Amino acid sequence: MVEKSADILMPEPDGPAIAPPRDTAPTPTDTERELAGILADLVDADDVPADSHFFTDLGANSLVMAQFCARVRKRPDLPSVSMKDIYRCPTIRDLAAALAQPASAPAGSAASATAPEPASPPAPPARPAPSAPEPPPARDAPGGTVRYLLCGTLQLLIFLGYSFVIGMATTQAYEWVASASGLLAIYLRSLVCGGAGFIAVCAFPVVAKWILVGRWKAGEFPVWSPAYLRFWIVKALLHANPMILFVGNPLYVMYLRALGARIGKDVTILSRSVPVCTDLLTIGAGTVIRKDAYFLCYRAHAGRIQTGRITLGRDVFVGEKTVLDIDTAMGDEAQLGHASALYRGQEIPSGERRHGSPAQPTQVDHVRVPPARCGTLRRACFALSSLLQLLLIYLPLVVGGVYMVFAAVPALSDRLDARTRATSTGEFVTDTLVVASVLFLGGLVLGLAALCTVPRLLRLVVRPDRTYPLYGFRYAALRLTTALTNIRFFTWLFGDSSYIVPYLRGIGYDLSKVEQTGSNFGTEVQHETPFLVSVGSGTMVADGLSVLNADYSRTSFRVSRASIGARNFLGNNIAFPAGGRTGDNCLLATKVMVPLDGEIREGVGLLGSPCFEIPRTVERDTRFDHLRTGEELRRNLAAKNRYNARSMALHLFLRWLHTVALTAVGLASVDLYGTLGHMVIACSLALTVAFSAGYYVLVERMLTSFRPLRPRLCSIYDPYFWWHERLWKVPDHYLALFNGTPFKSLMWRLMGVRIGRRVFDDGCYITERTLTAIGDDCTLNVGSKIQCHSQEDGTFKSDRTTLGAGVTLGVGAHVHYGVTVGDSAVLAPDSFLMKGEEVSANAHWEGNPAAPTAN
Repeated sequence: MVEKSADILMPEPDGPAIAPPRDTAPTPTDTERELAGILADLVDADDVPADSHFFTDLGANSLVMAQFCARVRKRPDLPSVSMKDIYRCPTIRDLAAALAQPASAPAGSAASATAPEPASPPAPPARPAPSAPEPPPARDAPGGTVRYLLCGTLQLLIFLGYSFVIGMATTQAYEWVASASGLLAIYLRSLVCGGAGFIAVCAFPVVAKWILVGRWKAGEFPVWSPAYLRFWIVKALLHANPMILFVGNPLYVMYLRALGARIGKDVTILSRSVPVCTDLLTIGAGTVIRKDAYFLCYRAHAGRIQTGRITLGRDVFVGEKTVLDIDTAMGDEAQLGHASALYRGQEIPSGERRHGSPAQPTQVDHVRVPPARCGTLRRACFALSSLLQLLLIYLPLVVGGVYMVFAAVPALSDRLDARTRATSTGEFVTDTLVVASVLFLGGLVLGLAALCTVPRLLRLVVRPDRTYPLYGFRYAALRLTTALTNIRFFTWLFGDSSYIVPYLRGIGYDLSKVEQTGSNFGTEVQHETPFLVSVGSGTMVADGLSVLNADYSRTSFRVSRASIGARNFLGNNIAFPAGGRTGDNCLLATKVMVPLDGEIREGVGLLGSPCFEIPRTVERDTRFDHLRTGEELRRNLAAKNRYNARSMALHLFLRWLHTVALTAVGLASVDLYGTLGHMVIACSLALTVAFSAGYYVLVERMLTSFRPLRPRLCSIYDPYFWWHERLWKVPDHYLALFNGTPFKSLMWRLMGVRIGRRVFDDGCYITERTLTAIGDDCTLNVGSKIQCHSQEDGTFKSDRTTLGAGVTLGVGAHVHYGVTVGDSAVLAPDSFLMKGEEVSANAHWEGNPAAPTAN
């Protein structure tokens, strides 16, 4: 993030970053004097003039100002100050004047997002009415640890039992298909086995939900309890459900209805975030929910699972990277923009539009594509054709193909034959290496060939800036293009290096004018179509960029070019839409909401949701600029490229070695199948999960030499940063298997996180494990992230982050580096806690950027 503020009018409903004055409030002159004294101590100055700009005149940065805010909040005689106030009022005089004004203003005085900038700093806007008070954080009850361990044991036994059933069914199906004679018989039996297996796996979560839970009701229950165990079983089955492959298809909507959701006609759901408490979900006809939106109908808070209703009216639009908390509602034709959130108790009236976190009024229309003819018959035909393709083509090919491979490969067929099963150790090792190499290298080559050719053919049928109806051939072509060109393996391999540029150019990105920096893109970049993405020269992108170059309505879609200007820097977790109003030389901070209205922003930074202007850069971030030009750049870039190439080769080797180990487990299982029967297949599935987790934990710890990381400030051309990039490439996708279980905390502890007892982790991600400390009884919601580093242009920074006991991180919350959160504090959903912040015990913070709530 960057570190100072332009005088720009904040949208009025965004909430008071400044809380009301406490019991005794000094006069403005006294306030100026007190604030100046605190800041002078931080910047090591004898005196701070009241009109000196915090950043341009005093040379402060956001980390220093976060410490300033923390010290002010500890003073009972001064009002609370947040970073948003610092950006809005960048001098002592302006800040003191704002503190002296009333904390609330009439709602009708809110200025529109497109209002002209005022001549003087505006007064703090009014916050939306607070929702119902949260229950106090639950402390550990007697027997809590016993309940925690018992729940984990039962979860393990359930997983092993499920693995046994899957293994038994798989071997029975294989034996039946293998006994067929002739291709037609093999196809028919593969069709029956594949279809029956698909239906069984899809139906089982529905049956389990109705048996274990019945209808979900609004309420709450403690984690690790019997009620939680039933909840976890249903959630785990839904997440392992193949129906998630039909997201964006009417079949997925029908499946949610079978689970109890009340969903109207012509609803389009593009998010892969599966709602769990489906009986509490109501979606009106014609609603569109974009990808990466959370609408779970539950959340974890202070050691308890809370369930609540989410009600969406007719023709509602929910944008990308949004969070709908429990007990929220949107009226007919309401809209919630990208990178926004509805907090518990918030409601959008019919016909109104909101954006931001928490949501506030806007005039931006996010439905930017006109309607097309797309009736019930078209939707039904698309759903039926998708199902028939799966049942008649894909599943028989998979099932029959597995049999054909086992029959054709001697290393496999000989082991299935009792007469030739016995092999020497040398033959076993040779077979393992050959099979693993063919699978790994063949998949790598075929995958690259497919994603560089098939999407280029499909682009011919989907033209830019043309409106097409949903659920036709062109829609299927776009969805297939999106799936193929967003394969994570290749961005993981090439990201954080110079080699990501030719890769992205190869799949269709317009990077013709790109200036190579060695870190142009991170390892997580996604899009709807790669052929309509343009990135200017000198731009650098961190992880989590999602380019939104397809727009959707209830009946139609359209693809358009999304252009990111030159010399930009994009932080983490950003949704960049086509038509974004940013130009050259911009800094887009982490989790920023890219504006869709107003003038083109150039030469500034943007922070927050909704966004406001901050400076493009500060002195601390320019200290390494001399390394980014001329001969220094050429020499450093060449050295970085060599190091990154070695990192890529190392990680390819480590992944190949992992494939070898799994292949050995598979071949050994085939060898033992005749002796141990179905049990060996079930055991091999569980062993695969355990081995993969242990393997990558060991790889990560070995790369760090079993030593903790230390806080760092350096250039991206420092060899330490290259080593840190190598560490980021260690795969960790397996961690999702442990969400909601005690084993997730165990995995974090093995990876170096200093984590307390009975921590509930429903899907948090931690980037720098050994720089993170988490206290006892913390509650970490799905989609939350603790990021102990920042890369701003050519500067890398990292520092420790500490969460006290009983802390709750809301759904999608993001915690930056150098942060300390006190015991039992709460960070609301989709909030962004900026670097250097200090959250006091029992505090409740919310917003992007996060600030203490007024009450």
